[in-house]
Amino acid sequence: MTSTATAARAEIPVDELEVSAYTIPTDAPEADGTLAWDATTIVVVHAHGAGERGLGYTYADVSTAKLVASKLAGVVRGRDAMAPQAAWEAMVEQTRNLGRPGITSMAIAAVDTALWDLKARALGLPLCKLLGMAHDRVPVYGS
Repeated sequence: MTSTATAARAEIPVDELEVSAYTIPTDAPEADGTLAWDATTIVVVHAHGAGERGLGYTYADVSTAKLVASKLAGVVRGRDAMAPQAAWEAMVEQTRNLGRPGITSMAIAAVDTALWDLKARALGLPLCKLLGMAHDRVPVYGS
């Protein structure tokens, strides 16, 4: 998917990848029928480049943040923020021997989302438009 705006934009190196993990207690114990918990952990990733900051996150164990810092940050730093697909491929290659499911996929997803958000911000576009928004509204429900 190449747009005129994307093609006209110069390469933007990813300057920094920040990662943090936060464990947040729930108001009351929660359960889904198979597991119960009293806190949830969110791993937040910020990708920096060209004076912009992209945001990505996932709900995962704090070990996911360590994986981002130790295995993915070095692979992404210096890469072109305008080519998030190439960064995704490099992250998958870097983590090949760690296995794809579980925290590896969650770590890659958080970084990938941050990179797409960084690209959208650098282009001055909402992320949904960059990704080819097909609908201007969607039905939702609460459960």
